[in-house]
Amino acid sequence: MNLKYLISKATTFPLLPLLYIQGKKIRENTPILPEASDIQGETYKDSERTLRIITVGDSSMAGVGVKTHTEGFIGILSVRLSSYYNTNIWWKVYAKSGYTALKVKNRLVPTVNDVNLDLIVIGVGGNDAFKLTSPKEWINNIKALIADIRIKYRYQPIIFINMPPVREIPAFTSLIKYIMGNLIDAYSYKLAKYVKKTDNVFYCSRKISYRDYTKRYKLNSHPSDFFSNEDKFHPSKLAYEIWAKDVSDFIIKNKVINNVLHS
Repeated sequence: MNLKYLISKATTFPLLPLLYIQGKKIRENTPILPEASDIQGETYKDSERTLRIITVGDSSMAGVGVKTHTEGFIGILSVRLSSYYNTNIWWKVYAKSGYTALKVKNRLVPTVNDVNLDLIVIGVGGNDAFKLTSPKEWINNIKALIADIRIKYRYQPIIFINMPPVREIPAFTSLIKYIMGNLIDAYSYKLAKYVKKTDNVFYCSRKISYRDYTKRYKLNSHPSDFFSNEDKFHPSKLAYEIWAKDVSDFIIKNKVINNVLHS
């Protein structure tokens, strides 16, 4: 994976001026969509137990592409986990559109002060790739992010969700898909390697492919249905729904919160 990144970096260097022009054009032509309005909510299951979950990250975690978080990632995730574990879910979102892993660490984590959390969900990577952050710098920022969270929440499970499917984003050019796609692959490799030796930290590493989603979940859909009609960039309501289902299945299969439930 490091060799693949180095080769990609070498071949990319002469194309940086073109990459800059294409990236600037995309930013100019892409409408700025609002973040989802509700940053806190609950899913009731008439249970004596309530799981407390927060999400931390970038625009996808901020619900850009849908109006409310109840129809976004955290809302669907909560419904799925609540149903499977027969428990109430309290959730809250700490996310900001455009944030890199470093900005999440420096600007969002210090604002998190909720007590008795049971699960911390993190979604980052896309903005780092757009800024061409090197894999080495990125994983160092991830390590620092985890360390800061562990100061506040020493034992609670942390799960990193899948990297964004940048190769499938309709708004991107072939060049941007190639460069960002290789960076995302390198991030994923390093994160998976680090998580294996880190207690109570998980990574849902399965690469997102909407053709795969369509097949596995038997959907009558087109890949374009998974992106917002407004910017062709952020996830649509359908994408959030299937993404959250996939992550909830990972949490259940890997018993991410079992120790919390039995404590």
